[in-house]
Amino acid sequence: MFDIIYIEDGVADHPRTRRILQRFPHAARVSCTRYTEIFNRKGQNFRVQKRRPGLILAGKQGRKVLPAPPAYGIGGDRNFYFSHMLNCLYDCRYCFLQGMFRSAHMVLFVNYEDFQDEVKATRRLHSDSSVHFFTGYDCDSLALEQVSQFVASFLEFFQTQNTACFELRTKSVAIKPLLEFPALSNCVVAYSLSPPTVANNLENGAPPLARRLDAMSRLAQCGWPLGLRFDPVIYHHDWQRHYGDLFDQVFQSIDGAAVHSISLGPFRLPRDFYKNMVRLYPDEQLFAGHVSDDITVATYSQEICAEMLDFCRNRIVRQVGPQVLFPCVDNMALTKHV
Repeated sequence: MFDIIYIEDGVADHPRTRRILQRFPHAARVSCTRYTEIFNRKGQNFRVQKRRPGLILAGKQGRKVLPAPPAYGIGGDRNFYFSHMLNCLYDCRYCFLQGMFRSAHMVLFVNYEDFQDEVKATRRLHSDSSVHFFTGYDCDSLALEQVSQFVASFLEFFQTQNTACFELRTKSVAIKPLLEFPALSNCVVAYSLSPPTVANNLENGAPPLARRLDAMSRLAQCGWPLGLRFDPVIYHHDWQRHYGDLFDQVFQSIDGAAVHSISLGPFRLPRDFYKNMVRLYPDEQLFAGHVSDDITVATYSQEICAEMLDFCRNRIVRQVGPQVLFPCVDNMALTKHV
């Protein structure tokens, strides 16, 4: 999987580092003082590196738990996220990571206990509020589980933090650690879902919709709360039929009683990220035609966004109550383009 592994000096003797290196005995090993020497250096090409990314093992310094972006929530009073990893195994063309990072190498922060300490401190600080913690913002929460064992570690941790809600966001079907662990009512396994026509063209390397739905069905049978993440909704030819078919297929496969929350939002990106992505993939049809970047957020016109969200919202609430639907739309993203 990885031909080269970069190792921060400070975590060279960490137990997780040693375990991971044993898994890749033939990978070249390169020492570094800080992961940023590799990850942030100039002159890298994300598109080229994505074909065969390396792995960087590092220790996360500074603040580890951060406030979630506006409209990024599923009902909590306070929303935070933390990133045990940067970048993703999958290569989804709409993903903002390729516009944000210079490097496609994957960074795994091995100091999980430090993340857990900060989660506990954040929970204590907001003991009078419902607090939600999200992973999968800068990565996929499950896709690298065989290497990271992140889920296995954090399920045990959040089993002791039952007053806080924890979301794993993923496209992965690597659900073995979840099936082997008693279902937690405060852990939401949230799947990003797109119609097959979108997934087949834009979600390179990710499991197809049918496999994700099968994984979700198995999790539901074991009692895990599920999240449905229809975000981003992609505008394309015959989108109403494709998204209508998607909703029908999802709710035929998943019992609505297992659904904890549903997120819904249009394709949108910070303008600078969007421009970086256009430079990487100038021939990508996703970036042509209906997307405008003449404000701080690159997205569709107000009319297209409203039409898509209204259609999707109406189809979803036929199946589940509106109380579980959470539009994840920053008002700025829907400002009418001038």
